Amino acid sequence: MYLIERIPTVIDDELLAGKERDTVVMTSEERRWGRRRVKSSSGREIAFALPTGTVLDPGAIIAVEENWYLQIEAACEAVLAVRPHDRDAAVRIAFEVGNHHFPLALDKADLLVPDDIAMVQLLNRLGERWERRCVIFNPIAKAHRHVS
Repeated sequence: MYLIERIPTVIDDELLAGKERDTVVMTSEERRWGRRRVKSSSGREIAFALPTGTVLDPGAIIAVEENWYLQIEAACEAVLAVRPHDRDAAVRIAFEVGNHHFPLALDKADLLVPDDIAMVQLLNRLGERWERRCVIFNPIAKAHRHVS
């Protein structure tokens, strides 16, 4: 089992040259779990013991070894996409989603929230049109992140 306790901070492209790329596919929620075990796409058993509050970004390289490196890939997730008709609607939606303790992501002019019955009811109550999508969900959370 390969243990990851810290994420490398600076990784030069030269450092990765000639090494096998291995990946771990994770949902947005799984990228927030600092302690867990997973299998990489190459079958390596990986254990995470990361500092509390660590959030793994899609594309992050989390380990570099002699012959291989490990990179995070984001899984496609079921979301509700809503295109607010104006700035005030966008602010109201963002406030209500946050007030329900749900994450929110941006995709150009669309706001994305998890596909959940509570979010369906909220958007319907607000009178907003929405659609279901399966996309990479990368919530806004930079203000609360701590990455070592």
